[in-house]
Amino acid sequence: MPATLKKHPPRELTDFERAVAELVRAIPRGKTMSYGDVALWLGRPGGARAVVRALHAARGLPWWRVIRSDSTLAPEVAPEQARLLRAEGLTVRGRRVVRGAKGLSRSLRR
Repeated sequence: MPATLKKHPPRELTDFERAVAELVRAIPRGKTMSYGDVALWLGRPGGARAVVRALHAARGLPWWRVIRSDSTLAPEVAPEQARLLRAEGLTVRGRRVVRGAKGLSRSLRR
């Protein structure tokens, strides 16, 4: 969880939040997936904001591997997220991830 965001006490995760956590843990190092793609993959089209909330609720996830659909990083976490993505071999220019061949392959989706 980014240090710049408010931390809430742990609580029981919903089924959707557990599903998000499982999928995000499965994103390989050096790959990314958009919030919308996570929601779509879990059968919740248009659920990008619900994915954001799930990432805030769950602990110990590689949250930095989930980015906006336009490959930009949210301003409130951009410096930390960029640092973590670069450490995994991705290229970040400004607040944008240069996706190229590093994005999550469609073959990994249902």
